[in-house]
Amino acid sequence: MLNSIYGIKPQDLSSFIAEHFPAYRARQLLDWIYDKLVFDPEEMSNLPKDFKQWLTDSFDFSLPQILALDLSKDGTKKFLLKLSDGKRIECVIIPEGKKNTLCLSSQTGCARGCSFCATGTMGPGRNLLPHEIMQQVLIASKEVCPERITNIVFMGMGEPMDNLDNVLETLLLLQDEQGLSFSPRRTTISTCGVLPGITKLANSKVKVKLAVSLNSAIDKVRDELMKVNIAFPLEPLKRALKYFNSQNPFRITFEYILIPEVNMDDAAIQALKRFTSDLAAKINFIPFNPVASLPYRSPTDAEVEDFMARAASLPQAITLRRSRGRDIHGACGQLATKTTKQT
Repeated sequence: MLNSIYGIKPQDLSSFIAEHFPAYRARQLLDWIYDKLVFDPEEMSNLPKDFKQWLTDSFDFSLPQILALDLSKDGTKKFLLKLSDGKRIECVIIPEGKKNTLCLSSQTGCARGCSFCATGTMGPGRNLLPHEIMQQVLIASKEVCPERITNIVFMGMGEPMDNLDNVLETLLLLQDEQGLSFSPRRTTISTCGVLPGITKLANSKVKVKLAVSLNSAIDKVRDELMKVNIAFPLEPLKRALKYFNSQNPFRITFEYILIPEVNMDDAAIQALKRFTSDLAAKINFIPFNPVASLPYRSPTDAEVEDFMARAASLPQAITLRRSRGRDIHGACGQLATKTTKQT
């Protein structure tokens, strides 16, 4: 089986090509893939036939099959992709003004089983390899062309910290100046709170933003919402986040799903204030997105407005983030390889 061209660092690829062809051929190839977004050597018009044949014989240029592309009324696009082994994943493009944010998957399921997340109901899936994550980026980049993907968030299917080695390898590919040259300031890894991964990410020195799915700063409540809290409770989580703050220039983002009768009372706000007060952080509040199989309801507009008024006392910057793509099951917590139409 040939190695995917999309999982090879541009420098390594250039060195390998230089053993067989003039060095400028590598620059031409990288320009076709990462700038022109052309993924078939036969369509790379300025490459000679012998080089095209060598590329075809040496590397796998295939991309996942697009089983479905769902379009939300708000402009959000959700891809259902079939990988080479038949596994299915989803990724989502969220347009907003001049921004195009891509929500990437890092696994084909999730073993963490958060009670408010549709992906968690799928059970464990396998880790995605770097080229399978990069393929999502290239497919999405082609879709928005001539615009560009401006922001990348690892907030799709899977827990990125459970696949951190491959995620870190992907980040190096994304940030490579000979490739997409993607800015660390526009790249975010989300975690439910896997402490070994947070510490390893901090020590890796790879620049990237960190988002933590918190959802409660009360251990008993968080235990019920997120099994990970039983293994990694709030006190050691905070120590890990302080360490991350000391090693990384970016503020941590806390994601907090608003669930009525669960985490929206005054006690929840006071606990959140105590937990976050001495961290370099900001907080995104996200109304729960309905999932038919889960036992929670979305808050009403009045409930959200009342909560946000009370949350204004928090010391951090707070934002109410309205999820996009709810009508196509593409919003936060809804990804579970379900689609509204097939291509």
